[in-house]
Amino acid sequence: MNAKHEKYQRLIDYCKSIPPTPTAVVHPCDRSSLEGAVEAARMGLIAPILVGPRARIEEVARASAIDISQYPVVDAPHSHAAAAAAVTLVREGKAEAIMKGSLHTDELMGAVVKGDSGLRTARRISHCFVMDVPGHEDALIITDAAVNIAPTLEEKADILQNAIDLAHALQVSEVRVAILSAMETVNPKVPSTVDAAALCKMVDRHQITGAVVDGPLALDNAINLDAARIKKIDSPVAGRANVLLVPDLDAGNMLAKSLTFLAGADAAGIVLGARVPIILTSRADAVMTRLASCAVAALVAKARRESGQIQR
Repeated sequence: MNAKHEKYQRLIDYCKSIPPTPTAVVHPCDRSSLEGAVEAARMGLIAPILVGPRARIEEVARASAIDISQYPVVDAPHSHAAAAAAVTLVREGKAEAIMKGSLHTDELMGAVVKGDSGLRTARRISHCFVMDVPGHEDALIITDAAVNIAPTLEEKADILQNAIDLAHALQVSEVRVAILSAMETVNPKVPSTVDAAALCKMVDRHQITGAVVDGPLALDNAINLDAARIKKIDSPVAGRANVLLVPDLDAGNMLAKSLTFLAGADAAGIVLGARVPIILTSRADAVMTRLASCAVAALVAKARRESGQIQR
């Protein structure tokens, strides 16, 4: 096994001990999305329900020599209808995860967040990257780099709790969260440092639970012990963080893409805070990244089942 993918492989291997997660695959009308779903099914990660125009899905399967004969297809005339049908499958208890196919993320998320008919919970919806960074011992969870543009303090509290819950679902033994900023001291002129300090106090008061949290921390002293020692930062998180909470989408997106394109990292993605996990894959994702995203969703669904949040 390629050492680069060792952390993802551990996730996938762990999933072999649990049943495949019933997953609504929304509008898998190109080769990469259909192939990704079928490969994840072959690995035992998901039990796909293909949702979209039956004729188009069957044509893609024929043209790409993908055998879909054993998977149910829910016929929906177009991508908007497919997203709505996938949400209905979840509400009826027939699916415990949703996987994006060849439709725009906005179309899918529009159905998820829609009023009374969607999948909203009391928790803010947010995105996490689970990043496999070569040379870094543990997977790194980065949030939020894809959904929330400029989150308020209240929204950051939900984003943080979503990430902590994800880390527990991934069997992380000690969740250590660094709340990132450009510096490690509180400076009223830099709002993200003030938010970080407030979030830490919310942890102290048990408004956010399940992790050791510190911030503000700059990226270097969040993940590098030498940098933390040089700055004389006395913290159980500094230099050892396995969850990174970024100040806004700009920072998160640049951090994730820097790790991907400069450090050769892979980025499995998951949306949390809805009634079920949502797998957001990109057409540019490698097969291993798609599989890892499915494994992450399977572990989140398992954790939700065990906590009674999903009715079977």
